[in-house]
Formats: sequence, C-alpha cells, structure tokens
Amino acid sequence: MTSRVAAAIDAAHAAGRGAFVGYLPLGFPDLQTSIDAAVAVAENGADILELGPPYSDPVMDGTVIQQATQTALAAGFRLRDTFTAVAEITRRVDVPVLVMTYWNPVLQFGVDRYADELAAAGGAGLITPDITPDAAAEWIAASERTGLDRVFLAAPTSTDERLALIAESSTGFVYTVSTMGITGERAELDAAARTLVARLREHGVENACVGIGISTAEQVAGVLQYADGAIVGTALVRALRDGGLDGLAESVRALAAGTARVAN
Repeated sequence: MTSRVAAAIDAAHAAGRGAFVGYLPLGFPDLQTSIDAAVAVAENGADILELGPPYSDPVMDGTVIQQATQTALAAGFRLRDTFTAVAEITRRVDVPVLVMTYWNPVLQFGVDRYADELAAAGGAGLITPDITPDAAAEWIAASERTGLDRVFLAAPTSTDERLALIAESSTGFVYTVSTMGITGERAELDAAARTLVARLREHGVENACVGIGISTAEQVAGVLQYADGAIVGTALVRALRDGGLDGLAESVRALAAGTARVAN
C-alpha cells in the first residue's frame, strides 16, 4: 500500500522543495476553529498536517502548546472529537493528516478500533512519540491492516540498534528530534539533528523530517539542506493564538517560503 505521507514528500521534492509539516493541537481555541485552522495551514503551504489531540499530561510539549492543550481540554474536548475533526479536514483539503498522540488514549480506546476510526475519517496515520517499535506490535499489525502510516521518533540518544528498528518499522517518514526535553542553543540542536539524519540514512531511511523549534523561513531552509521535511508547531500555535486564522495563514505562507531548494 502506498504511503500518502511519503507521496506528499515525493511530490514536494519533485516540485524542487522540501516538505513542510504543520502541527496544530485539536480543540484550540475550540473544536471548529481548530478544524478551520488546520484547513488554513493546508491551503497556505503545508504538505502534511500533524494534529495533536489534547492530553492531560503532555510531557513532551513546550509551554505554548501545553497552554493550548489546557484550553482545549477545558473547552470539553473528547477523544472522539479527533475523528470528527479529521473527517471534516480531509473532506475540505487533500493534504494527508497525521495524528500525533500519546499512546495511553489509543490503548484506552482500543488499538484496532482507533485505527479503524482514523482510517474511516480519512486520516493518514499516527505519530507516536511515547511508544517504541519494539512495544508497538499491536499498532504495527493494525496499521498494516488499515494502510495507515506509522511514524516513530528518533533521537540523538538512540542506539544504532534502536535506529535500525525505527528505520525498519516507520512508514511515511521518521520524526527526527534533535534533543529530548528542553531545547538549548539552536546551532547545537541543528548539528545534533544533522548527525542524526545522517545516521538514519545509514539505516536506509528515505524520509527524515526534523522538528527543532523551527520558527522562521531561514530555519526551515537550513533544516531542508539535510532533511526531507521541516516540522513547525509552536510558531503556528502562537500565530493562531495571537493573530487568529488570518495571522496563522500569513505565518504558514512565510514559513513555507523557506522550502524552496536552491540548485547546487
């Protein structure tokens, strides 16, 4: 089964640019606005959408995203709203939609049931930050059955053995994080991400997308010198929070301008 996410990255490359992956939390500031916001991100330059259902213990998110998540939960977001949102977004735009979710809600809902509901809603797959491939047999089986992509995370601390497993188990792309925990100096992060992408290539990874607190078109361009896609989250959430849908659209257009690849 062809990966819709990999196809979107290939299409960007064919057009002479790297892929732009835009992240937004679902339910912020409310469910309908979050749906409209995702559509705006897709219509203004994102190749892939990454949507995060709010979770009560978002251990890997920065302050801006945590605050947005708390707002969404306070507004009454429920797990089932994930599928409602994905269905409406995929009806309005043809950009592949990945759901980035912590594993516990999937487990509580039922892995097969979650996969079936996501596929029925037109979703493209899951990004699973807190489960490793060796612990994900049930999800791997469900994703193969439903044709959903499974995007695992790789970090600089990952051993070669772990990277080989991630390379073998991921479809669509490998989510490449430059650091675990709080981010530090950008130059160091960039060096760490660059090294990690090189290690993943050695293990046969075709598509590596990098997320390291990217907030400008220049930073997007920098990451795309060595990676296949740039993932932007916090900058988009901030743009939506401070400027509404218009501010968000403007921010996406500005960031997407950094995806053009300069011919060597």
